[in-house]
Amino acid sequence: MALIPATILTGFLGSGKTTLLKRVLSEAHGQKIAVVENEFGEENIDNEILVADTTENIIQMSNGCICCTIRDDLRATLQDLAQKKRKGELDFDRVVIETTGLADPGPVAQTFFMDDEVAEQYLLDSILTLVDAKHAAQQLNDRQEARRQVGFADQIFISKADLVEPAEVDALIHRLKHMNPRAPIRPVHFGEVSLSEVFDLRGFNLNAKLEIDPDFLKADGHDHHDHDHHDHGHEHHDHEHGEHCNHPSHQHGHSHGHHHHHDDDVKSFVYRATRPFSPEKLEDFLGAIVQVYGPRMLRYKGVLHMEGTERKVIFQGVHQLMGSDLGPVWAEGEPRMSKLVFIGIDLPRDILEQGLEQSLV
Repeated sequence: MALIPATILTGFLGSGKTTLLKRVLSEAHGQKIAVVENEFGEENIDNEILVADTTENIIQMSNGCICCTIRDDLRATLQDLAQKKRKGELDFDRVVIETTGLADPGPVAQTFFMDDEVAEQYLLDSILTLVDAKHAAQQLNDRQEARRQVGFADQIFISKADLVEPAEVDALIHRLKHMNPRAPIRPVHFGEVSLSEVFDLRGFNLNAKLEIDPDFLKADGHDHHDHDHHDHGHEHHDHEHGEHCNHPSHQHGHSHGHHHHHDDDVKSFVYRATRPFSPEKLEDFLGAIVQVYGPRMLRYKGVLHMEGTERKVIFQGVHQLMGSDLGPVWAEGEPRMSKLVFIGIDLPRDILEQGLEQSLV
């Protein structure tokens, strides 16, 4: 039986996850979706679109979608749903897991890789993160959970962008790109977003494309001596914030003498090399790194030029879990270059770069 695609929907409290979900659920798109709500005491899906015809906490909706609140752990719920689908008791095409406002999507994502039964039945498609433009600056400053959700995302939607000045939205996008250059970012209004932008994004696919925002690469210059230039990029956003804001989180940014205001602990960096990697050295190094820094490594991915194969090697990971695969053959005349992106919390860039450098042939 084909694997059931699963999407993890995460985002700040009040960012409109429920609005987005209701829209996805009530739209007549011919898809039957099972929504697993990992929510406690937050606003739930409206009852008028639900038909409670069951003693269990799996509720069928009038348009054939299914809602289900997690009573025990996610694993058991996913297995239960898959079993009912196999037996023909429930009919759905895909699953959306809505996590609580402050949840870390990491463990939810890991369930799909670590648990054999879940892995045999589901395919994790992507992690979507909703960011509330109005409260984003404060939430990103004050809550590491919010920053982690940004780092994990395969796609970021900014809600309530119409409630703030365009300059503020630009500053927010700029900030988010530094935290996560992998995820496309776009403002959405009232949860209006076409399903093609929500489903089948294949964020966890081992595909040979490493999509990194080109502006991010430009802005960083990716030359080690280029930091001053990248700091100025933030400069002009600072003053709009600084003057009318006496939030404690803004205060300490200045006293440390940072050049710019957002020195977020969730950061990303890109590593490139034209010399090939030695497979053994690289495997040893990455293995050692995830042992030590795994909990702080949110998402990482690389398309690698490896010694001993004519094919691209693609690897990616979440926390300590890493997978790799052979990709397509390097095309005729295509420059063979390794490109890796790491997104994590205060990752030691120098140690990573040095170790990668030493893993080259």
